[in-house]
Amino acid sequence: QPEPAKYDYLREEVGGRVADRVFDITRTFPLALDVGCGSGYIAQYLNKETVEKLFQVDMAENALKNTMETEIPTVSVVADEEFLPFKEDTFDLVVSSLSLHWVNDLPRAFREIHQVLKPDGVFIGAMFGGETLYELRCSLQLAEQEREGGFSPHISPFTDVTDLGHLLGRAGFNTLTVDTDEIQVNYPGMFEIMEDLKGMGESNCSWNRKPILHRETMLAAAAIYQEMYGSNDGSVPATFEIYYMIGWKFQESQARPAQRGSATVSFGDLAKINALISRKK
Repeated sequence: QPEPAKYDYLREEVGGRVADRVFDITRTFPLALDVGCGSGYIAQYLNKETVEKLFQVDMAENALKNTMETEIPTVSVVADEEFLPFKEDTFDLVVSSLSLHWVNDLPRAFREIHQVLKPDGVFIGAMFGGETLYELRCSLQLAEQEREGGFSPHISPFTDVTDLGHLLGRAGFNTLTVDTDEIQVNYPGMFEIMEDLKGMGESNCSWNRKPILHRETMLAAAAIYQEMYGSNDGSVPATFEIYYMIGWKFQESQARPAQRGSATVSFGDLAKINALISRKK
C-alpha cells in the first residue's frame, strides 16, 4: 500500500458513511461542494446520477493534486473552510468529512456553508467529537500526573454533541439531524496508535501543550493503557466518536412543524388506540 494511503482507512470509512447519507435523499444535486475534501474520501463513493458536478475545496494543495478518481466532473479549489470563495446561494449540496474539527472558528465555518447553499439545499457532514481517543487521553494524563506532577492537553479538544446542534441552528440551518457513531480500531499498542495518528495528520493542535513528553512518562502511559484497556489478545482499542449532521437551508416550500397546541389527539390516548380500532370494527 502506498505510504500516504496506509493511514486513510478511517477517512475512507467515514467518507463512505457520509456518501450513504447523500444517497438517502432521493434527488439529484446539479452542483455540490466538498469542504475539506482531502484526497476525495467522499467523492469516490458518489455517482453522476446523484451529483452532476462537484467542487472540491481544501487548504492543502498536495491533497487536491492527489485526489482519487471519480466519475463525477470535479473542480479543485485551494481555500479555507472559514472563507469560502463562492457566491451566496450557489450549491445544492455541501458535504464535509473529518475536517471541521481543525477549524479555528467553527460557527463561522457553518455560517459560510449555510451562505453558499441554495434555498432548500442540504449540508451533510461528519466530524470527530465527544469522547474520541478517551483511552489515550486518560492514559497520558495519569502517567504525566504520576511522573511529572501535573499534565497538559496532549489530545486535541473536540466539540460536544449538544453544542453542535446549537451551532448549526445559530448558523441558520433547520430540520436538523445530529447522530453519533463509534468506530473502534484495535492496535498492537499505544505507540502504534500515535504513529497512525501522526500519519493521518491528527497531531495535537493545542497551542498550550508541553512540547515534549519524557521517555519514562511515555512508557508509563503505554503500560497504563495496556492495563486499563488491553484485550486478552494483547491489543489495545482506540475509540473514535463520529458526529454526523444534516441541516437544510430554509425555503418556503419546505414542510414545517405544526403550531404548538394544534394537535387534536393526546399522547395519553395512544394507550387506548387498540380499543378504539376494535369499536370501529
